Amino acid sequence: MRICFLKSLFLSLAALFFIPPASAQQTNKFEQLGTMLPTPNSTRSASGAPGAAYWHQKADYVMEIHLDDTKQKISGKETITYHNQSPEALSYLWLQLDQNQQAEGSDSYSTQTGSIDERVTPNQLARLERGKAVERGFNILTITDAKGVALPFTINKTMMRVDLPKPLAAGASYSFKISWWYNINDRFKEGGRSGYELFPKDNNYLYAIAQFFPRMCVYDDINGWQNKQFLGGGEFTLVFGDYDVKITVPADHAVAATGTLQNAKEILTKTQYDRYAQAQKSYVDPVKIITNEEAVMMEAGRIPTEKTWHFKATNVRDFAFASSRKFIWDAMAVKQAESPDVMAMSMYPKEGNPLWEMYSTKVIAHTLKWYSHYTVDYPYPVAWSIHTDRIGMEYPMIAFNGGRPNEDGTYSDRTKYGMIGVILHEVGHNYFPMIINSDERQWTWMDEGLNTFVQFLTEQQWERDYPSGRGPAFKIVDYMKADQDQLEPIMSNSENIKQLGSNAYAKTATALNILRETVMGRELFDKAFKEYATRWKFKHPSPADFFRTMEDASAVDLDWFWRGWFFSTEPCDIELADVQWQRADRPEDPSMMAYEEKYIEEFPLGITSERNRKAITQTQDEIDRSLRDKYTDQDKKKEEQEAYEAYVSKLSPEEKAVVEASKNYYSITFKNKGGLPMPIILKFVFADSTEEVHRIPAEIWRKNNEEVSRYLSPIK
Repeated sequence: MRICFLKSLFLSLAALFFIPPASAQQTNKFEQLGTMLPTPNSTRSASGAPGAAYWHQKADYVMEIHLDDTKQKISGKETITYHNQSPEALSYLWLQLDQNQQAEGSDSYSTQTGSIDERVTPNQLARLERGKAVERGFNILTITDAKGVALPFTINKTMMRVDLPKPLAAGASYSFKISWWYNINDRFKEGGRSGYELFPKDNNYLYAIAQFFPRMCVYDDINGWQNKQFLGGGEFTLVFGDYDVKITVPADHAVAATGTLQNAKEILTKTQYDRYAQAQKSYVDPVKIITNEEAVMMEAGRIPTEKTWHFKATNVRDFAFASSRKFIWDAMAVKQAESPDVMAMSMYPKEGNPLWEMYSTKVIAHTLKWYSHYTVDYPYPVAWSIHTDRIGMEYPMIAFNGGRPNEDGTYSDRTKYGMIGVILHEVGHNYFPMIINSDERQWTWMDEGLNTFVQFLTEQQWERDYPSGRGPAFKIVDYMKADQDQLEPIMSNSENIKQLGSNAYAKTATALNILRETVMGRELFDKAFKEYATRWKFKHPSPADFFRTMEDASAVDLDWFWRGWFFSTEPCDIELADVQWQRADRPEDPSMMAYEEKYIEEFPLGITSERNRKAITQTQDEIDRSLRDKYTDQDKKKEEQEAYEAYVSKLSPEEKAVVEASKNYYSITFKNKGGLPMPIILKFVFADSTEEVHRIPAEIWRKNNEEVSRYLSPIK
């Protein structure tokens, strides 16, 4: 038999070899988190569930939006009704002006770092002038109360404070109006999470519009007003509410948006409306509501008139839309076990085919099925995927997704799986954070990491051995073994993380996958994870609520895991330092030591001994037999057997049974060189090629963080 030690993460984290040791930490790594987590109270309980006095605010919006396809400009009028459901009176309200992140002078520009080489391209210089050529950011025209009386307001970069005539009492509501406009950014030239794309060949625009209106900041029991500046990295912290939105666009545009279309009969042709109704009953294949041919015809012409699309959405935290005359539109229905059917729908230009018509809507349906399986049923009536050929971005019921074939329609595996993956991920964001509404600006991992983890589970349900980019343990090795000065804990503000994708997305997903497969087991993990989603749907969870719920629903103490994976940057590097072999029928008695030869002969000879049997004709003791005493004399067998039987006769029945079983025992010593305590996974590989895996819980390190020994006895 030979022993094969797989470092503690070989099966669950792909073995981190040659990892530089982290700086030593003095605290016991199994110490309870204690004061590292906020004290439970009436709003957030010690179990991780919302407390009896839990509350969150509500903001309702009525908006009229106009899209100018000639000037690439958007303008709007909105009425916000803010419901103060907190126990405190509020003398002012904070709103987010995310478009101001694009404006000259924003912190995202003034805090950028970089240098110019001796040789610089015009494109590099143009990027330095970004925001100067065209006016960017919101133009706030008026802010008034419901009767039209002007309200004082102050703009601080991406934040705006509206001062109220008198404090808004607990339980009261207040309505006010804002009118505004801004120039839409070119996503390709200027970047941004939303904006337009120009298709030069047919001179048409595709608009993916988000963060496009002044919207309320969150006021909660943890931070008060969450009004951190938007720098572009940390995403959005938003309030649930109801939306009633009318969007006026060119008459030949098709529009997708958060919510349910209210005037489909007026907007669509009769043929399109009939297809729309047919799609609501199609559960297998998507139905084309606007066909390829119709979209090509629309993009070739220009209709000078406009149409208004009317959408309503209930209990959502945001609103986004897409508009273009290039859109093909397909849709199908998705059945849920305990909730109403959902319409899975996609809009995409012809440039997205054949990939998009083949996959997009079916991927949406697959996402809804499996995310609901692992979390909660999808509560909204629609889920959109919009083709933009840029990085993905998510909003309630609608996501902007990339993945464009070559001009001749061919595509690589990388493009295909990249498109499927981004649709899964962005549609999956409907659950994290659109439903389970965490603070993205502060804790990116709570939406991106949890979502990436469920994306990984869902990808594996799509295709056996799907080539997932994040989630499998070996994918995180290079990041975790990097120099410590390049790493931050997962529990870091997103704007302070050097490698956001590896940290908040990949490391979190890997940690949860290990937690599910190795630490807790699937049954306990899945129950606890679903409990977290159920408790906090349509609420605002914090990190402590997640940590506590996972323990509360599983009866597994995970403080050591959160401390190591989420609060530190230590890598996993566990060394197999020593192995000692013993058998019960090898008594530590000098009169019995020769008996060991019987067992030594059972093992394969070393290469030197094996060759010497042929190369050495006679050893000296074989030539001169007088050199042999009773321990080397071949006639000692009888004496040894008698001594062994005498030894066994003195044993109790239990001891005798152990001896006669002739099992192998191993004392194995491990050293935690990386510092991160993790379960130890050993694999014994026997001479007959059979294998046996032993899993030692991470708690073996609780008395000594650096070195432990363990007796193990494989079956063979």
